[in-house]
Amino acid sequence: MENLAPQEHSSAYLQYLRRERARRYAIIFLRLGLLIIGLVLWELAAKLRWVNPLLTSYPSAVCPALVDLFQRGSLVNDTWATLRATLIGFVISFGVGVGVASLLWWSDFLYKVLDPFLVVINAIPKIALVPIFYLWLGVDYSIYGMSIAVAVFVAILVIYNGFASVDANKVKLARSFGANKAQILRKVIIPGSIASQIAAAKMSIGLCLVGVIVGEFQSAEHGLGFLILNGSQVFKLDIVMAAIVILTVISAVIYFAVTLVESALGRRFGR
Repeated sequence: MENLAPQEHSSAYLQYLRRERARRYAIIFLRLGLLIIGLVLWELAAKLRWVNPLLTSYPSAVCPALVDLFQRGSLVNDTWATLRATLIGFVISFGVGVGVASLLWWSDFLYKVLDPFLVVINAIPKIALVPIFYLWLGVDYSIYGMSIAVAVFVAILVIYNGFASVDANKVKLARSFGANKAQILRKVIIPGSIASQIAAAKMSIGLCLVGVIVGEFQSAEHGLGFLILNGSQVFKLDIVMAAIVILTVISAVIYFAVTLVESALGRRFGR
């Protein structure tokens, strides 16, 4: 069997790869640049008294606060408490979102009955539910309740809209080959609405984090929300800002994790 020579790429294709690589590097450098500029401006604004440093703190004061919280073990425990509640809330709310959206797609009659209720309930300011969840679920579980309540209705609506937007011709084609409704849902609707599900996941996990923090303000004895509330009550803005920095890091990690999942699903389903 003859050995085949490796295929050589055209110069135009190689130039395209170089441009794409340069573009990725430029995006990374600009992101880092914006972050550094923001931190420098924050530091200068406090040091030059453009703002009151007692009310805003500044990076060189936040870093020692982070070190102190880490050494006391509070940082790890509080961060894990918030992250755990966020992930549990996300898994439940997204799972419920997919399940309810599937039921609504399955029965148009059920969708028409429930649609106004879903929209109205989603519009209720969820912070009004904090004392109710505190009384119903207690100190610990009220945080999970807030996390789910904030995110679940958005997940349902976004995922259902994705299901409903799948090309009707694909559904007809599947039916012409004898597929039943369950097979259409599994083989056509769910794979055909990956973009909407990723969008729902991005919104849901961020909303879950918001719900957890709001719940921790009310009832928690640990967590980053508790750390923020406790620091503000004793006027230690360094602790407050340190907790906010950790929340920013968590949000960034979540963003990159969802981006990796999106890329993997894009390759899997050819998008």
